Amino acid sequence: MRRNFSLAVVLAIVILAPASSFAGVQVRFIGSDRYTDAGSFESSRASTEAALRAHLNRLGKRYLVPGQTLSIDVLDIDLAGQNEPLRFGPSDLRVMRGVTPPRIKLRYALTERGRHIRSGEETLSDINYQMNPSAHLSSDPYVYEKALLDDWFRRIFPGRQIDRPHRF
Repeated sequence: MRRNFSLAVVLAIVILAPASSFAGVQVRFIGSDRYTDAGSFESSRASTEAALRAHLNRLGKRYLVPGQTLSIDVLDIDLAGQNEPLRFGPSDLRVMRGVTPPRIKLRYALTERGRHIRSGEETLSDINYQMNPSAHLSSDPYVYEKALLDDWFRRIFPGRQIDRPHRF
């Protein structure tokens, strides 16, 4: 009986704890209709935004410490490769070349319990994106962009890293 009561108290504390004690990422896509390349159609642009937002949230849970909030404004996206229309059919084909690396421009601000910790604006890019060995095994259409974000998080927010298997 005491064990059940203790478990209930711990559960209540966790549920009722203020949201500021948990790490979080807030992502905004600024002027996405003017991005260099985030998809040819509005539906593909929305898909790109949803995939990158979900990935940034996963990275926040992995790298940020409780009480930290990371606000990210994505200012531009240029996906890896280049869309080339197929000669037969209505869809496009994305061709990867060394001269078409992924690029993401963003502005960020890290706060901890309301106190400013770090901020900046960066353009992420990797001219050697095709050399990523785990990307060759992935069917994720945003594998190269996610790898850029992974590298950025490891470099900028090394405070806490929960080891989890990396999945693209």
